[in-house]
Amino acid sequence: MSAHKKSGEDAVIARLRRIVREPRGARVRAGIGDDCAAVRVGPRGRLLLLKADAVVEGRHFGKADSPRAVGWKAACRAVSDIAACGGRPAEVLVTCVVRSGQAGAWLAELYRGIEKAGREYGFHVVGGELARTRGPAVINVAMTGEVQEKHFARRGGGRPGDVLFVTGALGRSLASGWHLRFRPRHEEACWLVRRFRVRAMMDLSDGLAADLPRLAAASGTGFVLDPVAVPRRAGATLAQALGDGEDFELLFALAPADASRIEAAWRMRFPGVRLTRVGELAARGVRRGLGGARGFDHFAA
Repeated sequence: MSAHKKSGEDAVIARLRRIVREPRGARVRAGIGDDCAAVRVGPRGRLLLLKADAVVEGRHFGKADSPRAVGWKAACRAVSDIAACGGRPAEVLVTCVVRSGQAGAWLAELYRGIEKAGREYGFHVVGGELARTRGPAVINVAMTGEVQEKHFARRGGGRPGDVLFVTGALGRSLASGWHLRFRPRHEEACWLVRRFRVRAMMDLSDGLAADLPRLAAASGTGFVLDPVAVPRRAGATLAQALGDGEDFELLFALAPADASRIEAAWRMRFPGVRLTRVGELAARGVRRGLGGARGFDHFAA
């Protein structure tokens, strides 16, 4: 095993999972390792989705970036994960750890960006926490959502032969500014889970080269990717499309019967959003098409 694999984010999560007690009983439908946790509560057939996501100054945004855009991004990252589970966002807690110069107008503009996202995607800020730091600012968004259990999508569930699709285009998210103005594929995901058998789905935050192996591992499968088919943002190389991250597009797997009819239906419903068939899931252990590419990893050696 390479040093990268031993020290990477997936390895860190695996170590933490061995410390945390696994939930017992039928209450928890999905936990650590999925885009959201999913818990059975309230009326039968409904799932509560739980998501926490943080953006760090100097890593996810720069000091010169518009705080309103930072607020939009911080909130929409969580919306993107809720969407990838087929759900709709509901309530939000925001924790802001900011530098002394950010406690006034900067913070107000940040919240205006969060509120703009709330109006767009239907969630409400209901509380949070404020703290100061001498280091870089950190904005954490904890979001709830809801989904009918029959429409719940998770990373696992794919089968060999399932067809892989990607929405939009990939690569150069930071260079193009897309990472601050992206629109989560919320409407698209809700439409998908209600009309097709989505076997597995996740959002692309760390790059296709990191996230596709995660979806395959969760499904207990391998994958075959067609590099030529990977949709690229204008000016992006294949390496950038595979590894840059911060795309916030959807990666999902459909049964072959559904795959044969989705493209025409998608063009009619979402004419302004690309949908690209990029490969298929394969037998466990098969990993073709990524070459040496790997996505973003906070904990890579």
